[in-house]
Amino acid sequence: MRIGLIGTGRIGSFHAGVLSRHREVGALLVADADAARAVAVADQLGVTAAPSVDEIFAWGVDAVVIASTTSAHAELIGRAARAGLPTFCEKPIALDLAGTLGALREVDAAGNALQLGFMRRFDAGYTAARELVRSGGLGRLHTVRAMTSDPAPPPAAYLPLSGGLYRDCLVHDFDMLRWVTGREVVEVYAVGSDAGPAMFREAGDVDTAAAVLTLDDGTLATATATRCNAAGYDVRMELAGELDQVSVGLDDRTPITSTEPKGPPAAERPWPGFLERFASAYEAELDAFVQLVRGEIANPCDGTEALHALRIAEACELSRRERRPVRLAEIPSS
Repeated sequence: MRIGLIGTGRIGSFHAGVLSRHREVGALLVADADAARAVAVADQLGVTAAPSVDEIFAWGVDAVVIASTTSAHAELIGRAARAGLPTFCEKPIALDLAGTLGALREVDAAGNALQLGFMRRFDAGYTAARELVRSGGLGRLHTVRAMTSDPAPPPAAYLPLSGGLYRDCLVHDFDMLRWVTGREVVEVYAVGSDAGPAMFREAGDVDTAAAVLTLDDGTLATATATRCNAAGYDVRMELAGELDQVSVGLDDRTPITSTEPKGPPAAERPWPGFLERFASAYEAELDAFVQLVRGEIANPCDGTEALHALRIAEACELSRRERRPVRLAEIPSS
């Protein structure tokens, strides 16, 4: 199998390493807007660097992996769709609904597969929680608490391009709410704080956010995020039912310290970032994509899943701006 990978930044380089080792990938071609960066990655991995993205399509590949800058995702998805190529794309499809819907229409018209990179769906902890909820092991689910805390803010130049904390960061938690519970969000109320570094205020973004979400069966959920958690990278989900409650992401590397006299010890090696925390999940989602291209499995996360998560993020952003509850029915779905 020949795979073309577009984008060799941090996540693209990681994906390139995974694909270069995959038993079913016979050839990997990499390209980047920075051609020298693509060459450096290719030389390190012993794969082929294409002079530009054009060659990825012209040289003939069986599938495309998109890990470029977010602003290029929708155009590249459309280009791959028109070429009839199965495509894996890092989230998001686009930072707005119009761009997302336009790309999805191209995929639908072409009839080819688009798998989105919501890697938490391949994490062992989230998978186990989903199975417990779906099997009734927790009883009636009444409360879900999700959180994502980054150890340090991103570069200031990234913020205007990120789409904001709800679309860039909490969108993973919104996807997990739907995937783990099997329910849909019907209403949100969101708030945010820009009291941290000035660059967030200058970008019109917030460094910390919280949302209360009501699911269609009455389950209540909260989702919080911050860019300023120097203790380490902390991603967790707690699910409480009438029979039991469980926690995802609580292990000996969770960056939290108990103040109880007999509480668990502080983590000696807290998670430093998302690549370390979700390394195995990233590998599993790419393996699933290879299986999808080979026709061995159904699509585990198609483009409409990204649309659902983005609509929740859009509702949260609207709620924050207008300081009111927002029904998901207010956010366009087509």
